[in-house]
Amino acid sequence: MSNTDWQASLQAFLDSNPELPQGEEQAATIQESKHSQPRLDIVLEKKGRAGKMATIVVGFTCDDDELAGIASKMKSKLGTGGSARAGEILIQGDRRNDVLQFLIAAGYKARII
Repeated sequence: MSNTDWQASLQAFLDSNPELPQGEEQAATIQESKHSQPRLDIVLEKKGRAGKMATIVVGFTCDDDELAGIASKMKSKLGTGGSARAGEILIQGDRRNDVLQFLIAAGYKARII
């Protein structure tokens, strides 16, 4: 099978399925989403809180109003208290896994540190 055979077959398949994304458009969309959404880091912090734990999400680049909205939805979903300020969301308690699942479901890239 020569190179032109598989290329012709691939082109025929793409022509018969116009709903599939094309290569260049898909690559541009992936690059845009990578730049518009930085990776968020989820950290457990205990110092300076009288022994109580807090889950902190850092790395947001949105404005404070949007951050407050995300924090509000997260607190409602998790049933816990917290706050949002200066590009960080603080959730009371050790809720790292729950926060990770919430952020992934919301379309963010996140990791637990």
